[in-house]
Amino acid sequence: MSGAEFVPLSLPPLLIGILAAVACALPGNFLVLRKQALIGDAISHVVLPGIVVAFLVTGTVGAGPMMLGAMGSSVVAVGLIEAIRRLGRIEPGAAMGVTFTAMFAAGVLLLEQSDTSSVHLDVEHALYGNLESLIWLDAVGWQSLLDPVALAGLPPELPRIGLTCLFVIAFTSILWRPLKISTFDEGFAATAGMPTTLIGLALVIVAALTAVAAFDAVGSIIVIAMFICPPAAARLMTNRLETQIGWSVVFAVLSAALGYVLAGYGPLWLGRDNAVSAAGMIATVSGAILALAALFGPCRTRTGAPAS
Repeated sequence: MSGAEFVPLSLPPLLIGILAAVACALPGNFLVLRKQALIGDAISHVVLPGIVVAFLVTGTVGAGPMMLGAMGSSVVAVGLIEAIRRLGRIEPGAAMGVTFTAMFAAGVLLLEQSDTSSVHLDVEHALYGNLESLIWLDAVGWQSLLDPVALAGLPPELPRIGLTCLFVIAFTSILWRPLKISTFDEGFAATAGMPTTLIGLALVIVAALTAVAAFDAVGSIIVIAMFICPPAAARLMTNRLETQIGWSVVFAVLSAALGYVLAGYGPLWLGRDNAVSAAGMIATVSGAILALAALFGPCRTRTGAPAS
């Protein structure tokens, strides 16, 4: 593929997939270590009805309405979980599972009953995103990267997820020490005067913002996979958190890049006519990387508490 074809057709979706994967993997490391990995799964389910309601109210799928809708549905989810737990007197995990499943199903039903033909918002989009369609119509080749007029025509999802990724990196860097200490020894962190509850809440909020920012472009499948698979695979490669973060970024980039390429060209190499879903293939590659790490990772037989 020449630059005149690659830059407008493949470069934007490839960059969006990579940035979304990295943005999800960074907070995912701390969620995995805190045994809260399914929070990423929960967030991707909970935000759907909020996003749909926000669209029905405003008529747009802009970042602002999506964020407000996602926050509103998150508040509703927390209230429902607490109500189910107290009234039904059932285990919190079961209450969470019921709430997340029910809210995602409600979002799907809202989508099916709503007229979203004017925007890229339907059940398939909610699951798989629209990564392949995020092309750069104004680009004519590599020289477009230096053309301000052409850059103005970039898919809006690219700067959105780019800014989100920078925000996540900044958050991780600024709060590195309290995040690290509270993750490995919450009791010591509290004794040292660190607001462990606020730190945990901030981590969940950052994960939620990342999920919402990535949702429009890549759907819920990639969001779920990237929160869990690269960090979990990285955890099997090292006993040091700093090195784990590095491995998770490598695995996230590899999953997104290799998955996108295989989705487009893999079926052709096998003699098939049609490409497959980029989101599905990226998630599949991330799962394969985790499986390989589980089989061959140097720390796969780890016992006891992790070293910091």
